[in-house]
Amino acid sequence: MPFARLYSAAFIGLEAIPVEIEVDLETKQGQVRIVGLPDAAVKESKDRVLHAVKNSGFPTDALTCMIHLAPAEIKKVGAFYDLPIALGMLRGLGAFHAHDLENYLIGGELGLYGEIRPIHGALSLSLLAKKLGKKGVLLPKANASEAALVTGLTVVPLQHLKEAIAFFKEGTIPLYTALPVQLKARPGTVDMSSIKGQVHAKRALEIAAAGNHNVLMSGPPGTGKTMLAKAFIGILPPLLFEEALEVANIYSLAGREDLMLSRPFRAPHHTISFVGMVGGGTHPKPGEISLAHKGVLFLDELPEFHRSTLEVLRQPLEDKEVTISRSGGKATFPTDVICIAAMNPCPCGYLGHPEKPCKDTPSQIHRYRSKISGPLLDRIDIHLEVPPVPFQDMTSMHKEESSEDIRQRVQAARELLRNTTPQRALNATCQALLKEATETMGISARGHQRILKVAQTIACLTGTSSLAEEHLLEALSYTRTYS
Repeated sequence: MPFARLYSAAFIGLEAIPVEIEVDLETKQGQVRIVGLPDAAVKESKDRVLHAVKNSGFPTDALTCMIHLAPAEIKKVGAFYDLPIALGMLRGLGAFHAHDLENYLIGGELGLYGEIRPIHGALSLSLLAKKLGKKGVLLPKANASEAALVTGLTVVPLQHLKEAIAFFKEGTIPLYTALPVQLKARPGTVDMSSIKGQVHAKRALEIAAAGNHNVLMSGPPGTGKTMLAKAFIGILPPLLFEEALEVANIYSLAGREDLMLSRPFRAPHHTISFVGMVGGGTHPKPGEISLAHKGVLFLDELPEFHRSTLEVLRQPLEDKEVTISRSGGKATFPTDVICIAAMNPCPCGYLGHPEKPCKDTPSQIHRYRSKISGPLLDRIDIHLEVPPVPFQDMTSMHKEESSEDIRQRVQAARELLRNTTPQRALNATCQALLKEATETMGISARGHQRILKVAQTIACLTGTSSLAEEHLLEALSYTRTYS
């Protein structure tokens, strides 16, 4: 009785799990059955596969077929298994007699005429193949460049089912040749040199970029908060290759067509739901905070977000990951982001403006600010006032520093910070300063550690790993308690 065993993958969050596909054929009138916890799309694959196999020149009229997807307790989702199921059938029908079929991981969606369509998760498939010691992967040609990011694997790009048959029968399909990957810093849509004035704000953002610190900018409308946030991505250094793989893997599994190899910049609208922000769904997908992994999550008009949406950010911002539990298991997504948030100081926006008076009552201001909880504010390292730009600064011919100039300092500070052990023992002057600030400003234990982290980053920007009084003083200047 013709029998074939192939291998593919299932995905739980960013984790890829090997799936063993067993295809057992019998040449008599019957039916095709798929077992192993398939969803509706997998169940429908039998119809796509039968037509694709028939249109590739192999009769399927008198055929009984049992297909088992193991392990049976893991839900199999989507059209990912069309190609391996079809190859299992074709192996049973005698289309080819490859002995190394089990040495490849296979994934691809089939059209009724046998064409092979793109899939989600090609990079995860390659990573799993490398981990399992497989020879390579067979997958749609459209996903080949993504899969080839993993070195040491044979990537077989396919456009039609007939090509897969030819590969195992004759070995005639040309393998994919990967181009060298060049990781570059992502330019911001705005360069820092085009932002006039705001020296204090630029300095704070440089510190944030060097130490991966979250920032909250508060100021009247039109002071440049959004421009500063858009320029911020341009002062971050390029991703390391391992980081780029993490980011690309998230975008691959999320079904994004763009292969992200630079730091992402995500700016969700304030109407987003908490599921859209942190991820979820019946089959969990990454949310905006995971799509911003190793990059920037920009939250403009922070108090306008639903409170429930903001509150679910607390744990991901601190733990650098979010776990979504469903009946079928848990999915964990990384959330190592720099969160840049912006807000007005009051509902009308002009509290503290030197020329335009504020029209809001104290209770309105309190209600507006209380939309952002204390625990969330306590996870923001740098609180920054962005005042109106004076006329002389707006019209000044002074040449501002470019994003490239700032990025070079940020990169040097990051390298020093990476090799620096956090300083626990402070000198007497620093200890006294920190003690007084903690008592007078009501700083929490988390806030205490946050100040030390910011001060350490400031020290590394000056080229030293030793904390001094001036580093602590500057770090304290970015601490604020909202009433």
